[in-house]
Amino acid sequence: MLTAHTIKILQSLDKKKFRQKYNLFLVEGNKIICELPESNFKVKEIFSTDPQKLDRTDAPIIQITENELKKISFLKTPKDSVAVCYLPEEEKMEDKDVQLVLDGIQDPGNLGTIIRLADWFGIEQIICSEDTVDVYNPKVIQATMGSFTRVNIIYTDLAAYLSKTENINIGTDMEGENIYTFEKPRKLNLILGNEGNGMRPETEKLLQKCITIPRFGKSQSTESLNVSMAAGIILGQLFSK
Repeated sequence: MLTAHTIKILQSLDKKKFRQKYNLFLVEGNKIICELPESNFKVKEIFSTDPQKLDRTDAPIIQITENELKKISFLKTPKDSVAVCYLPEEEKMEDKDVQLVLDGIQDPGNLGTIIRLADWFGIEQIICSEDTVDVYNPKVIQATMGSFTRVNIIYTDLAAYLSKTENINIGTDMEGENIYTFEKPRKLNLILGNEGNGMRPETEKLLQKCITIPRFGKSQSTESLNVSMAAGIILGQLFSK
């Protein structure tokens, strides 16, 4: 049985300040939870309505009721289990040949999808501005579908980082080079800007190349693509070369 105190703590983990205070974050659903033993994430405990369905874990499992699960879940339709994990120490940042750089991404679903895309294309590291949504936000974790365990996410001062990286800084712009004829550099940072405002001026100043996704529709009336959709199209084209 869950105590009122435990429920209160778990419910507070939707906010970054409490995740940092308790050094904890939540992972929901057996499918993702069962990937945790193969990762660097340490699980404190698991609350489950059906412990038998958890294939293997290295943490204590506490059986709870459906009603208790609803109290600690951040999903509209709670799944079967909730794992309480310790926040990891941020890994040392070393440039990888292909990286994503996120400048002020605010939507948890977009960040989660971008992490999933990075995992799909074998991109091991994403560099984020300090105001990008927190990767341990429950909505981000859920949207990654487990990919957060395989992609290193680092938060830093973007201007300082982009001014010293040896990778080619590439951004998106309507006047940029056609992605379908663009010649991919061996070492690159693909920079994606905020959903509404795009990249900050100080980030744009540090771009060395710009690319665009051409429109093919007759009306040409769509102004822009969702940032995670654009990321998927660009990565698919870059990795086809």
